[in-house]
Amino acid sequence: MRERNSPFAKTVKSGITFGSALAMVISYTAWRSVGWAIVHGLLSWVYVIYYVLKY
Repeated sequence: MRERNSPFAKTVKSGITFGSALAMVISYTAWRSVGWAIVHGLLSWVYVIYYVLKY
């Protein structure tokens, strides 16, 4: 049985992270697409760093 204080449990309990929210806002602003915003939100900080380096 998993501990209740595991990182996974904390993430699920706290909901969306700052990195995911930031990635979704950047994505929606750039592409005007909810679908891409969801995909980029799942990638979280990876997309944020990519966007900063690319643009």
